[in-house]
Amino acid sequence: MLISSFSLKPILLSFPLLLTLLLLSHSSHHHHHHLFLTSSSFLLFLLLLLTLYFLSRPLPIYLLNYSCFKPTPTCRVPFSTYMEHARQMPFFDDRSVRFQTLILERSGLGEETCLPPPHHYIPPTPSLSSSLHETHTVLFSAIDHLLKLTSIHPHLIDILVINCSLFYPIPSLSSIIVNHYNLRTDIRSFNLSGMGCSAGLISLDLARDVLQVHPNSLALVLSTEIITPNYYAGKERAMLLPNCLFRMGASAVLLSNRSSDASIAKYKLLHVVRTHKGSDDKAHRCVFQEQDSEGNVGINLSKDLMAIAGDALKSNITSIGPLVLPASEQLHFLFTFIARKLINPKLKPYIPDFKQAFEHFCIHAGGRAVIDELQKNLQLSAEHVEASRMTLHRFGNTSSSSLWYELSYIESKGRMRRGDRVWMIGFGSGFKCNSAVWKCLQTVKTPVDGPWSECIHRYPVHIPEVVKLL
Repeated sequence: MLISSFSLKPILLSFPLLLTLLLLSHSSHHHHHHLFLTSSSFLLFLLLLLTLYFLSRPLPIYLLNYSCFKPTPTCRVPFSTYMEHARQMPFFDDRSVRFQTLILERSGLGEETCLPPPHHYIPPTPSLSSSLHETHTVLFSAIDHLLKLTSIHPHLIDILVINCSLFYPIPSLSSIIVNHYNLRTDIRSFNLSGMGCSAGLISLDLARDVLQVHPNSLALVLSTEIITPNYYAGKERAMLLPNCLFRMGASAVLLSNRSSDASIAKYKLLHVVRTHKGSDDKAHRCVFQEQDSEGNVGINLSKDLMAIAGDALKSNITSIGPLVLPASEQLHFLFTFIARKLINPKLKPYIPDFKQAFEHFCIHAGGRAVIDELQKNLQLSAEHVEASRMTLHRFGNTSSSSLWYELSYIESKGRMRRGDRVWMIGFGSGFKCNSAVWKCLQTVKTPVDGPWSECIHRYPVHIPEVVKLL
């Protein structure tokens, strides 16, 4: 068994003192040959422990750069277009059209969000070929831009991780990437499906683990949700929500564990914390793919979703708090917890001030209610959640890639400084809440070549509570 770095620290810290004592002992008793042998053996033992300590340390994970897919204007779906099409769909009745109108009015989405071409037809025309076309469009675009930004040849990529929840063709999406970019035959590729909107952070965690056992490597992490085959053509209100919120998007992230990349990387990965509430039946079913009474397949979003998300967030921040919060905040939380247990159970629980741990927050742009709930629970300002709200407005819910659009927004605004810490928070089916913590290694200069490059000057925009469409 490897000796942990934690157990070695006391020995290593005492190394100078022990060495001094041994040398003094040796000089005082230089005639005692066995003491010399003993001291030499002990020094060799300490040297071995020191070697094990450095070998057992986790490799640092660097983010060299990332890219997000930017849809073309021809894919835009203004509210008027969406509702005109909804009224003409043969499978929607007046009740389902009114419901979608109410959702859009309060969604926080803007007029420039995009859907793939098959969703622009009446009725939509999803097919395997059109789904693959969307896959090629969003992923190849993001990867090509990333390779251009980093000047990395595809043959240098050692690890490939891709996540897409609802579209899983044969050969897999990872095989499509390997084939298109002629990646090496010994590449370690992984394809994740069905893991929801937080799968981007799960992919990140998987890539980090693989990088720990393969030194001097590069990992490409891809996140997307293919919209084409997932249009719900029924009347169940809980299953109509995804039609209104989900839009085209994808991200490509290049990670490295090479020490030579420390000087050129943009961020360093500090922590990944994952919370899975799937053992609870209500949490397991709160985001559920199923058939309605007429056989139409869709995603059912439970009315308990926000309560379950809040519970998952509490579990996640309980785990991440000790890793990132200053000691004063941890003690305040601990004393309040003890007081509630021993003195007054009705005492209001203390919510740690995570603003002392992070300069920037990237909250999954799953919907307006998600952002509102986290802003309230974490006591964040409007500026702290600005990136999330503006990403939802400009791009809609792009599922697992939304966090990278938010990070790009912060960079494009010129707010990312060296030393800043970023907290990414993702939610997904299962039910899961996952977090990633990054440290910025170099101030990001503007303008930034990314999805916001043509519109960042217009943001932030005012988003009214209700946009009347009728």
